[in-house]
Amino acid sequence: MRKTMLATLVVACLATVSSFASETRMITNSHDSEFTTFKTNPFCMAIVKGDLDAVKKMIEFGSDVNEKWDGMTPLMYAARYNRVDIIKVLVKQGAKVKAKDSKGNNALKFAKLSNAKEAMALLEELS
Repeated sequence: MRKTMLATLVVACLATVSSFASETRMITNSHDSEFTTFKTNPFCMAIVKGDLDAVKKMIEFGSDVNEKWDGMTPLMYAARYNRVDIIKVLVKQGAKVKAKDSKGNNALKFAKLSNAKEAMALLEELS
């Protein structure tokens, strides 16, 4: 009974977070400045924030470790933001290290572009 209630509560929280987490993509030119907001999902937001427990729970509830969101896989987000513990979890759960975005960049390239040294070292070992 407790597990059922806990699972229901977690799913309800995730649904609520997802409704607040999404933003629409909008590019506005104002006074020669360009502002861009991106739409992302709660799974990728948890990765960007470094919330390892949330990432593990979302994987447990069925989040796809290889699903691309805004062209990037969860592993690419983790590499870009130097989330080494999350990279380990994603790879253990089957994330494809050599997956590429539409421009041919993989997780290692995102780590290099962001100067995420720990992520680069780990991804080089895994490649």
